[in-house]
Amino acid sequence: MFEWSDTDIIMRDTMRAFIAKEIRPHLDELESGELSPYPIARKLFSEFGLDAMAADAVKTMLEKERDKAAAAPQESAKSAKSGGFGAIGAQASMGAALVSELAGVSIGLLSTVGVSLGLGAATIASRGTLAQKERWLPELMTLEKIAAWAITEPDAGSDAFGGMKTYVRRDGADYLLNGQKTFITNGPDAHVIIVYAKLDEGDQAVDKRNRKVLTFVLDAGMPGLTQGKAFKKMGMMSSPTGELFFDNVRLGPDRLLGETENHEGGDGRDSARANFVAERMGIAAMSLGIINECHRLCVDYAKSRTLWGKEIGQFQLIQLKLAKMEVARMNVQNMVFQTLERLQAGKLPSIGEASAMKWYSSETATEVAMDAVQLFGGNGYMAEYRVEQLARDAKSLMIYAGSNEVQITHVAKGLLSKDR
Repeated sequence: MFEWSDTDIIMRDTMRAFIAKEIRPHLDELESGELSPYPIARKLFSEFGLDAMAADAVKTMLEKERDKAAAAPQESAKSAKSGGFGAIGAQASMGAALVSELAGVSIGLLSTVGVSLGLGAATIASRGTLAQKERWLPELMTLEKIAAWAITEPDAGSDAFGGMKTYVRRDGADYLLNGQKTFITNGPDAHVIIVYAKLDEGDQAVDKRNRKVLTFVLDAGMPGLTQGKAFKKMGMMSSPTGELFFDNVRLGPDRLLGETENHEGGDGRDSARANFVAERMGIAAMSLGIINECHRLCVDYAKSRTLWGKEIGQFQLIQLKLAKMEVARMNVQNMVFQTLERLQAGKLPSIGEASAMKWYSSETATEVAMDAVQLFGGNGYMAEYRVEQLARDAKSLMIYAGSNEVQITHVAKGLLSKDR
């Protein structure tokens, strides 16, 4: 049976101490946007030694790839494509423990880091050439620079690829990028932006929905690139989210990930789908964090709040709410544990399985958070008691990483495609 290891618990408790000292006292400033999340994220990396570990890991990886490229260029490319989940599995449980702990306090802060590393840097690491990895990864992996991952558009949310209107056209050896992206985490402040765009070759016979999707890396300040101001949001307020606009942004071939339109790993659709699986698995750990925090706050409140001369925890309806929260906590934690166990065995969930995790855990976290508000009564509606923030943050998980309605479709398609 899978359980948190002693190392996981030590790291979790260390994270709790950091949160108590560096994050909880500044939650109001983070939520209002008065305080940027990036300095806190960098301090977290520094205090845990994650920046030094990341720098060493990138250095070692690049050295190995240089040696392989010098010895056998083709084999080097194949090995970079094939990857593997052994190393990820070994560290996944500690990562899940840290993610869930941080999500229960500031899911927005967590999102800024998760998108920059898990989507931005990870896409460059999985699809980039050696030169591209050398160019961008060292500063991204240590959080010296922040990345954004841009796929969503105003008219192409759930239909991300079919409805995509952002496009590139060849202009000599270069490309010209035009279009717009929206709801982009880190968009207003990112130093590096990974952008997905359709290739327009001028052939009107090719259905626009089926045109090839290419993936490019942009740097802030490029001519024609505009990074919009941060949106005002319902939840995840400590995470800057905004729009990106592209007006004839000139991109050299060195900015096309893999530096080829015929990438061995497939086109941009394949790249994004791989990221969707990881992102949706992460939602389960984030949901667990919100459930844990709601559970803790409600148990404490039920013991301290009195009504008609009794602690409210003695009333049966309050006990029912607490018991349902405990069952929800157990279910989502077991879902996370099952996934961690599979990762350690080198098995990655299918997109249907990851979608099922995302769908169930996000809905469960939202239900728990809304019950927490109800249990706190009038106090629960006040920002001071934090369950109000948790309810807003939990709701975002039902939309974030693909709306839950789309997850249901992926789950069903996965089931219907299996031979039984």
